[in-house]
Amino acid sequence: MNKQELVAQIAEKSQMTKKDSEMALNAFIETVQEALADGDKVQLVGFGTFEVRHRKAREGRNPRNPEEKISIPASKAPVFRAGKGFKELVNK
Repeated sequence: MNKQELVAQIAEKSQMTKKDSEMALNAFIETVQEALADGDKVQLVGFGTFEVRHRKAREGRNPRNPEEKISIPASKAPVFRAGKGFKELVNK
């Protein structure tokens, strides 16, 4: 499902226009992105949690030259952890 299909489904289920549904979806995405950028966590009970995980710096191998070691810097990664209800629904 792509974004336009998701907007159409939201519009159908909420009885909103596609334009309003797209605005709501964009606002949700933007709000989650801003919260994660600020270091916050977004928890939606029954759905899941969006959070930022910190990756430590580490050594890796150059894929073009496997004998060469490279330094991979520390970074932050946005992650989603599904909630119990969501997992149960998917695993039916």
